[in-house]
Amino acid sequence: MRLLALGIAIMGLCAFTVLAQKDDEAWKEMLEKHTYADKDGNKLPYRLLKPEDYDPQKKYPLVLFLHGAGECGTDNKAQLKNSVVEFTKEENRKKRPCFLAVPQCPSMKVGWSDFRSKTPGKAPSDAARLALEIVAELQKQYSIDPNRLYITGLSMGGYGTWDIITRHPDMFAAAVPVCGGGDPSKAEKIAKLPIWVFHGAKDPVVPPARSREMVEAIKKAGGEAKYTEYPDVQHNSWVKAYQDADMMAWLFEKKKK
Repeated sequence: MRLLALGIAIMGLCAFTVLAQKDDEAWKEMLEKHTYADKDGNKLPYRLLKPEDYDPQKKYPLVLFLHGAGECGTDNKAQLKNSVVEFTKEENRKKRPCFLAVPQCPSMKVGWSDFRSKTPGKAPSDAARLALEIVAELQKQYSIDPNRLYITGLSMGGYGTWDIITRHPDMFAAAVPVCGGGDPSKAEKIAKLPIWVFHGAKDPVVPPARSREMVEAIKKAGGEAKYTEYPDVQHNSWVKAYQDADMMAWLFEKKKK
């Protein structure tokens, strides 16, 4: 009887665990699966979160979210792994209804940018180009405020964020690069853009110096980029960054003049 009771208890625990895992994954269903294709047939999968009770008579902000290297692929799922969930939480959806576009880069080789170099090439990566075309396409389909386009990214996506805003300094109302790095020689182009940078002081993957030098270069160019460095955090500074209510409030209040 004891063995039977133990077996039933274990089965119940397993069932509870499966249900809990399903509940933990439920938020992902809020993000529709799409695949963008350009005129030449080049494709990029992406997920799209729409505002609750979308009203085409209203104008909504759009956030472009660039994932890190570990989420590359073509399954249109892995890119949701880190911190995307913060945008789906009820408080944020109620206070800050928005469109959230989360494209998936196929591989590190393609990348959102040439993140291994401090001086990226003349042309953007194919993935970055397609990501921006997704933003343009969504603006045609939905009522999106062109003065409230935001970009953020973590790790490889942090590099991608820096790269994209230096190539398109007038496109976004604000940017939040997390544990990435960019080209300091391009800082003058983005000196007037509201930017909040995050990094972990003990990051063993991307040295915090990569963020520090960008912030310092922007200041030398006359800008005032915000910088938060977590003293005891390693590479996963995105956890604290995207859970920061002040950052979320700061981001969504920004609007191009």
